This record gives sequence, C-alpha cells and structure tokens, in this order.
Amino acid sequence: MPEPSAAEPELLAAAQRDDQDAFGHLITPYRAQLYAYCYRMLGSTHDAEDAVQDAFVKAWKGIAGFEGRASFKGWLYRIATNVCLDQIRRRPRRILTDDYGPPAAPDVESTGPVTEPIWLEPCPDDLLALDPAAGYELRESVELAFLVALQHLPANQRAVLILREVLAFSAAEVAATLDTSVASVNSALQRARATMREQPKSQRAELAELGDAGQRELLAAFIEALQRSDVDAMVALLAEDVRFTMPPMPFWFDGRADVLGFLTGVVLKESWRRIPVRCNGQLAFAAYLDRGEGHRLMAVDVLTVRDGRIAAITAFPNASVLGVFNLPTAFADLAPAQTSAYGRSG
Repeated sequence: MPEPSAAEPELLAAAQRDDQDAFGHLITPYRAQLYAYCYRMLGSTHDAEDAVQDAFVKAWKGIAGFEGRASFKGWLYRIATNVCLDQIRRRPRRILTDDYGPPAAPDVESTGPVTEPIWLEPCPDDLLALDPAAGYELRESVELAFLVALQHLPANQRAVLILREVLAFSAAEVAATLDTSVASVNSALQRARATMREQPKSQRAELAELGDAGQRELLAAFIEALQRSDVDAMVALLAEDVRFTMPPMPFWFDGRADVLGFLTGVVLKESWRRIPVRCNGQLAFAAYLDRGEGHRLMAVDVLTVRDGRIAAITAFPNASVLGVFNLPTAFADLAPAQTSAYGRSG
C-alpha cells in the first residue's frame, strides 16, 4: 500500500483551492493500487480503468469538502469502493467458460463468441504492481481461480475480504469505507473466509514448489511441444483432468483426451509463434497466428499448474482484452530477445 508523502498535506491544501496540477500529483501515488483493487473487485481491466477514472472525477468534484476525518487514502478507497459497488449492481458477475455451460466435444461447431460483458479478463502482472518481491496475499489475490471465486461473493463481502485480507486495512478503516459497523465488517469477513476456504492450492504455492528454473522449464517445454505438434510431450505435460477454456467463445473442453483432440484437430493445423508473458501471477504466453499477413497477436494463454503439470489452459483471444498487454500486434516487431528462446515454428 502506498504511504502518503511528506508533500501530501500541501498538495491537498492546494487541490482544495482548485489547483488541478496539485490534485494530479496528489492522486498519482494511489493510481496503480486503486486500479489493482478495482480489478479484483470487478474482474475486468476495462471496468477497473473506468472505475478508477470515475473515482478520480468524483474525488476532484468533492475535494473541497474533504474534512480530513479519515486519511486521504481511505477517502479515495471509499469513493472507489462505492463506484465498484454501483458497477456490480448494474452488471452480471464475471465468469470463465466452465461456469457458462457443460464441456463440449473436440469437434464442436462454433456458434460465435458471446460478446456481452460477462467474461473475466486477464491482466498483466506489471499493471497489478506484481514483482518478485510482492507479498503472497497480493500475488494470490489476482490468480484466475481466486478472482472467479471472488465473483461468487456478495459485493460487500468481496470488498471486505480484499480490503482486510489483501490490502491490510483495519476493521475500523473498512467500516468507514463501507459506511457500516466494525461488527458488520467482521461478520462479512467470516462469511467470505468460509466461502474462499474451499479454494484449491494457490498458484503461488504451486509455482514456488517448482522454483524459478522449474517454471521456466515447464513453460518452455509446453511452448516447444505446441510448436512441434508433439502429442507425446503434451501428454506428459498436461494433467489428465486438464481444462481448456477460451472466453468469449462459449465452449470449453474437459480432460486431456478432449483437450488434445481440439489442439491437434484445430489449433495445431495453423501456424503459430508464442512468447512467454506474466499474467495474473501465473505462467502465460502470448500467441501469434499467421493467416496470410504474417503472425499477428491472437491470444494470451494463462496456465494453471498443479503438481508440476498443466491443469488448465485459459486462452483469451479477445482483441480488446489483449490491448492491456502492450505487446506488438505483429510477431516480427518483437525484440529478438523475446523471440529467440520460444519463437521457433512448428
């Protein structure tokens, strides 16, 4: 959590005198953390960006009336929380494809994407302020499984859990943020914890067991197996109950046989290039597809690991979603260092 700078009182006073530049400097230290908070609340990078911008507009409009009874940080989080709660009331919760319907056969005929804003969206680690030194709670709280589970919580429980467990707000600070009592906060936290307790082992823990070298080896081996269309290698790397989902497409595949059937019958019949990326605190790669105009960015695939094997592949092929990764749209425009290890054709 960002701490207020020594200049914050002066910047606050200037902003309250209608100094927009001072307000900009005042909110800058909180922008990234507010974005990550809103992303956890909403499960969408686009909704999170809208929420942060809306919160800052409301803060600017209300800055003259800020009386300092709470910290400026707490005041910003209160505004952002209310913006998120309003969005949650207006929109359905975000899900992944295996929450949408039953699994499909590998030869499923596509009915086209579901374009309504119902899908959980991925987010690159750098936008979530995740670095190797990030705390366990910060890393675990942006993993796909955790975000999906959050979406099943009532909105107030979701806010309480994130503020208390992830961002380390006190019960009193959360009560002030949500305009409720400490007793209500503690009760909501207990209910949220009971629901989240059923979650599988975190990716943070799974990846820690692999170690840095093991993570690199697993990702490189899977990319190489895809590039070579090496089914035997993929069998060794995929868990027997692996799942393959790709929102906004409404179908998904359950089990190694069906996942391999889709990969070999559809995906691997085309020309791809792939490079590692980091997304939601998990292993991932960007996939570039050539359909006659050179290899163009088509998807980001996020891998879920269990016991050293790949237990889930979540592919995100939505062009608007991919924009947050700030990747070149053409494989040829990538730096040589990005393509040398994993860019060979299959």
